[in-house]
Amino acid sequence: MQPGKRETEMDRTLESLQHIISQALPHRDPALAFKDLNVVAMLQEFWENKQKQKGVFSSEGTVLYESLNSPGPPFVSYVTLPGGSCFGNFQCCLSRAEARRDAAKVALINSLFNELPCRKITKEFIMESVQEAVSSTSGTLNDADDPSTSIGAYHYMLESNLGKTMLEFQELMIVFQLLHWNGSLKALRETKCSRQEVISYYSQYSLDERMRSHMALDWLMKEQDSPGIISRELQVALRELEETRKAGQELRFYKEKKEILSLALSQLYSDHSAVSSNDDHMSLALSGYR
Repeated sequence: MQPGKRETEMDRTLESLQHIISQALPHRDPALAFKDLNVVAMLQEFWENKQKQKGVFSSEGTVLYESLNSPGPPFVSYVTLPGGSCFGNFQCCLSRAEARRDAAKVALINSLFNELPCRKITKEFIMESVQEAVSSTSGTLNDADDPSTSIGAYHYMLESNLGKTMLEFQELMIVFQLLHWNGSLKALRETKCSRQEVISYYSQYSLDERMRSHMALDWLMKEQDSPGIISRELQVALRELEETRKAGQELRFYKEKKEILSLALSQLYSDHSAVSSNDDHMSLALSGYR
């Protein structure tokens, strides 16, 4: 792409974002939106207004922040949006407040960008996405009409989310990404469940503590067959999370991997401690018996 054309497209995108700001936050100056130090309040206000438009008036509209424990800089902060999308600060921040503002800025930019027409799942977008998927695999366009194929399953999921935004689609996909990573999708295929049946079943569920606990148990079972696998996978997840955060991208998949593996690791150590404690008690009991 030529420099002049690229700049024109960036200008149009900025104008579109400023138009969205003027609609979503009418009392804010669009030109100063991303320079406003109170970007945390702006992000909260944006999502409160968006949820009100949908008729949601509960805690579902709450923007949640999480700061990593650190004795000193650089500090890391995550922000989770209603629906589950997660972003973090990508700059090196010398204070927790700065990290929180930077995370909020990344989330606000992505939230606004998500409102652009080009971020909607349309018939044209579905066709282009399927064609890209075909070109990157050994499949054909005919596979798009067969839900038993990976291309067909992808096409079915896109069609099921026609009219939704990319963030909304990602929030649905996170469950299937984790099931694939966890090995659960492969196990379900081995039980002769069709891809369409699996998609229809899991599309009804959101990622919650119960599902995380089940996935953590799966990793504890893997640990029995391959000792040390949880620690190795956790190191990979932490590295992926940091790299993706510094790139300013959506983080939920990597953050959920970290949470699930951390849960499994804590359970593993808890079980080991219990076994060690029981051995100590048995030794004392035997000593007393003698």
